Amino acid sequence: MDKENLKYEEAVAELEQIVNRMENDELNIDSMGEQLKRAQQLIKLCKAKLTKTDEEIKKILAEDDE
Repeated sequence: MDKENLKYEEAVAELEQIVNRMENDELNIDSMGEQLKRAQQLIKLCKAKLTKTDEEIKKILAEDDE
C-alpha cells in the first residue's frame, strides 16, 4: 500500500504487527533490519498525521475564539 494513502489506524496496526513479530522472535536477522526501517517510516507517517491534525484543531479552535 502506498504510504501516502495509508490511514493512521492502518499504520498503527502494521506497527503493532511488527512489534509482535519481534517480541515473538518471528523475525530473522535479515528481515529484522527491513522491518525496523519500515517501522521507522510508519512512525514518521503517524507523527506527521498527528501533527497535521493537531494544527487543524488549533486553527479551528482559534477561529471559534474570534
